Amino acid sequence: MILTLSLLCAPAFALETRSIVLKNHLFHPQSIEVPAGQKIRLVIENQDPGAEEFDSFDLNREKVLFPGRKSVIYIGPLEPGEYSFFGEFSPNTARGVVIAKEQQHAP
Repeated sequence: MILTLSLLCAPAFALETRSIVLKNHLFHPQSIEVPAGQKIRLVIENQDPGAEEFDSFDLNREKVLFPGRKSVIYIGPLEPGEYSFFGEFSPNTARGVVIAKEQQHAP
């Protein structure tokens, strides 16, 4: 019964995932491209020895990133454009941008 219920509650499609790493108070990569109009699962791994806070006014998201751990943030669906983010505890170095692009459709 539990297996059947979990299958019924599972999403019909898997979300696209993008990953970034926080290391030496920098996000790697500093820019990521995502398809416009789709919800995205963003996985952030904090490899720094201290906590950081992912912050984005453009994406309306903030999340504490604990040292040595991965965190997940869901973003979108986004209109085409650029959405900046930064580390609140290292705002001069930990900076990045999400670039939402229209998908080219094959004829």
